Amino acid sequence: MNQAFEAKLRDDLDALKKAGTYKHLRHLTTPMAPEVHMEEAGDVIVLSSNNYLGLADLPEVVEAGKRGLDRYGAGTASVRFICGTFDVHRALERRIAQFLGLDAALTYVSCWNANTGLFPTICDEGSAIVSDELNHASIIDGVRLASKARRERFKHGDMHALEAKLKSVQGCFPIVVVTDGVFSMEGDLAKLPDIVGLAKRYGAISVVDDSHGTGVTGETGRGTIEHYGLSGEVDVITGTLGKALGGAAGGFVAGSTALIDTLIQRSRPQLFSNALPATVACSSLAAIDYLDSHPELVRSLREKTRYFRDGLKRIGYTPLESESAIVPIIVGETAFAILISDKLLKSGVFVTGFGYPVVPEGTARIRVQISAALTRDEMDRALRGFENVGKETGLLKD
Repeated sequence: MNQAFEAKLRDDLDALKKAGTYKHLRHLTTPMAPEVHMEEAGDVIVLSSNNYLGLADLPEVVEAGKRGLDRYGAGTASVRFICGTFDVHRALERRIAQFLGLDAALTYVSCWNANTGLFPTICDEGSAIVSDELNHASIIDGVRLASKARRERFKHGDMHALEAKLKSVQGCFPIVVVTDGVFSMEGDLAKLPDIVGLAKRYGAISVVDDSHGTGVTGETGRGTIEHYGLSGEVDVITGTLGKALGGAAGGFVAGSTALIDTLIQRSRPQLFSNALPATVACSSLAAIDYLDSHPELVRSLREKTRYFRDGLKRIGYTPLESESAIVPIIVGETAFAILISDKLLKSGVFVTGFGYPVVPEGTARIRVQISAALTRDEMDRALRGFENVGKETGLLKD
C-alpha cells in the first residue's frame, strides 16, 4: 500500500473518532429477530431493523430458502442472459408484478442496483428527471448515472416546487418524476395523489421507490400506492426484498412489459451482475405468500408502532409524526446521536443514531423502526431504556 495514502486514511479515521462520529460495526450471533445476541452487548432488543413484519427468521421463509439451496445450489454463477435464468426468478417476478398490480417485474441483487439500473436505461439525451431532494441515496446515484438527461430536484414535499420544475422541463422526453414512497430518515409518506396528478398533467412518468412502504403501508401491505388508493396509477415501482419481504437481499423494478423487456436488454446491473441467489428468491417468494395470507401482520405492525410512539411521547420525547413504522427522534448533532445510541445499547436497546452526511447538519436523530414481531414486554423494556438514557443525557427533564 502507498504509505502516504495509508497515512491519509488513518488520519481521516482518527478525525472521525475524535469527533465522535466514527461508526462501529456490531456483530450478531443469532438470526435477526426482536431480540438478538450481540458480541459487544449481549442480548438486546432490536429497534433498528427493517424487519418490519418479523419474517426474517420465520420458519416458513427460512425453510423455503433451504429448499431453494438444495434444489438450485449456492449461486447462479453468471448473469442471466449468459447462462440462463432459474425458473424461480420467473416465478418471483410474476408474483411481485401480481402483488403490486402491474404487468411485469425484474429482480436485481438489491434495490440499489434496481435504481441505478433503471434511470440510465430509460433517460437518455433529451430526457428529464425531476426528483424529491430527500430521495434515497440509491435514487440520487441512479439519477447521476443518467448523465445525458436534464436533472432537477424539488423541495421535499413541495408540490408548487414540483409543478414549477415540471413546467421548466416541458419539451423534454421522457420526463420522469421520482419519489420515495416512505422517506427513510423522516418516516413521512410522499404526497402521491398530488405527485401522480401532476405527472399526468405534464405528461411525465411516475416512479416510486417503495422500499420502506412495501409490507408496511396499505390495508394489505402493498405499500404507499395502496395506502392512497392509487393501485394501477403509478407507472413504475421499485422496491426491495431485503426489508419487510424476508429481509435477505434483492430488489426489483415493476412496470409495463415493454419497460421490463427494455431493462433486460439494456440495464447494466442486469447485464453485468450475477442474478439474485435462488435461495433468496425462494425465501422472498415465501415471504410474499405469507404476507398475502396473513394481512393481520400489517394491522399488528400499525398498532405496535402507535403504542411505541405514544409511549415515547408519554415519557417526554417528541418523535416526528408519520404513518409509517419509522419513528425518528431529532437530537441535534451527530456525535450526540451516536452517544445516545451507545448508551441505549448498554441498556439493552439496539437502535442507531444517524447524522451528517446521511441527514443535514444539526438534524441528527435516533431512528426507531418497529417490527410486528415485537412483544408488548419488549417495547415496554425499550421505553424504560429510552427514559433512563433521556434523563441521563439531558434530553428529558426529571
